[in-house]
Amino acid sequence: MLIGVSILTFFIIRAAGDPTITYLQNPNKATPQQIEAIKEKYHLDEPVYVQYVYWLKGTVQGDLGYSKTATMPVTQAIAQKFPATMELAVLSTVLAVTAGIYLGTISAVRVNTATDQGTRVTALVGVSIPVFWLGLILIMVFYNRLGWAPTPNDQYSYRFSPSTLHVHTNVLFIDTLFSGDYDFWWDVVKHLILPSVTLAFAQTAIIIRMMRSSMLEVLGAEYVRTARSKGLPEKVVIRRHARRNALIPTTTVIGLGFGGLLGGAVLTETVFSWPGLGQWAATAAVNLDTAAIMGFTLLTAVIYVLANLTVDIIYAYLDPRVRLG
Repeated sequence: MLIGVSILTFFIIRAAGDPTITYLQNPNKATPQQIEAIKEKYHLDEPVYVQYVYWLKGTVQGDLGYSKTATMPVTQAIAQKFPATMELAVLSTVLAVTAGIYLGTISAVRVNTATDQGTRVTALVGVSIPVFWLGLILIMVFYNRLGWAPTPNDQYSYRFSPSTLHVHTNVLFIDTLFSGDYDFWWDVVKHLILPSVTLAFAQTAIIIRMMRSSMLEVLGAEYVRTARSKGLPEKVVIRRHARRNALIPTTTVIGLGFGGLLGGAVLTETVFSWPGLGQWAATAAVNLDTAAIMGFTLLTAVIYVLANLTVDIIYAYLDPRVRLG
């Protein structure tokens, strides 16, 4: 799959325009000799399939090229920006999974009640509201009107550690705890709240809908009726028998959603000026930074593959039949 993604992306990018301008400091003033030298140096005068072979060879060796938008090698840009996106994605997923599984379970157990109707409306709103619109509304309400949230324009500075902070993981949420700088940790948390809620809202809605439908199907199964006929408490029936089996299809949604968040939430990071992979990829696309686009696409594909692998492993934990198979 990774090979297929790389081939498709590489040929589309090459068809979109001449990649030579990526390597020129000032393309408008470049001489024909400079352009030819760049093409010869990076094998851009070769057929497209030969260029792909050279790119693939460099990728295997850890060389993804140079990002003009980040003014550094692509691998270095990914290493610098990935922790910011991971921090945002992990917190958003925790919020979405916690709220989604709980609300989806309650909605199915209390089907056709006011609680169920309210949860379904919440899920419908969550999948309908554009992410960028929700982010702008949260900024307008909690920053402009109430003044509770820190300004998004300052978020870029908070991704870089002060001189007193010892960096362990380059994830500020963790590094500030290790360093005992709790004031700075709380500052990091405050900057994470609005973008995390923005990302989590849509993901929560999807999890609610999937969890509710799965729970309704499971609650009508024979083994649930058998558990109830044996006199087991309703909480035990829901937690040990119904919810665990309903989590199997929901886990797929959670895994793919987390993979998408780690790949870079472009709109959310752009709205909140969050210096992660999404904002960098959007800037690279606008400026036709081919090396950065290829590196970002390949990283996203790797993340999705790992997310699917993790989901398969969790299946074995949730369903003993998978282990026996």
